[in-house]
Amino acid sequence: MGLLFCILFAASFFFTAPLVGCSRSLLQIPRPMTVLDVADALEKTRNVLSFTPIGQSLSASPSPTSLLSLQIHPRASVHKSSHLDYKSLTLSRLERDSARVTSLATRLDLAVNGISKSDLRPLDKGSEFGAEDLESPIVSGSSQGSGEYFSRVGIGKPPSQVYVVLDTGSDINWVQCAPCADCYQQSDPIFEPSLSSSYSPLNCETQQCKYLDDSECRNDRTCVYEVSYGDGSYTVGDFVTETITLGSDTVNNVAIGCGHNNEGLFVGAGGLLGLGGGPLSFSSQLNASTFSYCLVDRDSDSASTLEFDSALPPNAITVPLLRNNQLDTFYYIGLTGISVGGELLPIPESAFQIDDSGNGGVIIDSGTAVTRLQTDTYNVLRDAFTKGTKNLPSADSVALFDTCYNLSSKVSVDVPTLSFHFPEGKVLPLPAKNYMIPVDSVGTFCFAFAPTSSTLSIIGNVQQQGTRVGFDLGNSRVGFVPNKC
Repeated sequence: MGLLFCILFAASFFFTAPLVGCSRSLLQIPRPMTVLDVADALEKTRNVLSFTPIGQSLSASPSPTSLLSLQIHPRASVHKSSHLDYKSLTLSRLERDSARVTSLATRLDLAVNGISKSDLRPLDKGSEFGAEDLESPIVSGSSQGSGEYFSRVGIGKPPSQVYVVLDTGSDINWVQCAPCADCYQQSDPIFEPSLSSSYSPLNCETQQCKYLDDSECRNDRTCVYEVSYGDGSYTVGDFVTETITLGSDTVNNVAIGCGHNNEGLFVGAGGLLGLGGGPLSFSSQLNASTFSYCLVDRDSDSASTLEFDSALPPNAITVPLLRNNQLDTFYYIGLTGISVGGELLPIPESAFQIDDSGNGGVIIDSGTAVTRLQTDTYNVLRDAFTKGTKNLPSADSVALFDTCYNLSSKVSVDVPTLSFHFPEGKVLPLPAKNYMIPVDSVGTFCFAFAPTSSTLSIIGNVQQQGTRVGFDLGNSRVGFVPNKC
């Protein structure tokens, strides 16, 4: 295959894998510029605050695939936003996101330094089963000012329907339970354990209780759990087993927290479904060999799915899934580089790697909104991006965003393509809307990356929007399938 053919071919397509006969350097160059639809993004900012709640009912419905599914129901339909304008919503999201990132970094620091949460002062306030093909809808929680994503599940027998936050950075599943010593407001009725025939408290000597980072034993028998999230949010209660229902399928004896004392910014959701890599996460208890999710646009009232034991399609961009021996919750990926405008940035691969002590590395996280990079890495990325956007009018910084633009007079603009690079020449180009985002409804857009003083880098959900992200746990691979929501 001639060099001229490779050059012409490279000029026309994005490359996600090597092409036989072409040099690798050519194949790492995606199209240098891409289009940001300014008008469409601003229209969404004007609509997101006006979504009308349509109730709490959600029932199983036939799926167009072999997977079981729940009726698609938008998260924004459950609880109307209290924000008066889009900028206040953005600032609320970013404030919570900063607390989230601090919490994740602190958790890693504690693990690396051999400190268990049980060594710290607490707050004052089963059986194996096969993972059938399960599917649950993912809906954007943007109208709550939280930036998280939620799913509708049933708890107990008979099932009580409740929205739960989906979180790949957590292992403990929990819901608010009656009687409440202190419960925040949620969209659905509080779960009543006395009405469930499958509710069963866990003994302190059970393996599930021993897996907890922070637990106590009440009356020398009942296991009591506690989870804190670093932003003032926490949950404390009985650790039990319960039945979880996804659509028409049930999973028995799932270890969950039954929270009687809960506080924080969960906003509308009745609990949390942990999808981390630890033994207590829902995916681990399900013995799922794979799971995947696709996160809809955060300003959307549409929905997508969370799926268990469903194979990624052959066209998935697959990359290494790495683990940190110091902390099994987080999902690390083998990022090797970043390119802007088709040019690979001068960032050493060591900036993305886990060191021998367990510091560093890059995790992919559903609960963090904005991607965080080590400060030196971020500075190189930002400088390259601003070099490619010199023709765009600048605007003042907004919160943690230091690179912003006034696009109020634009319908669309060309911006440099930004791509993540992985081993074996794999490349994942991001849509422009996943890194140039509106922060108000009048045309201020910001570059949606941020620096962190932590050694831990995080790929957040803004950058994941519209891409199905699959975790092949058995083969230690992560797959990306763009435009698969």
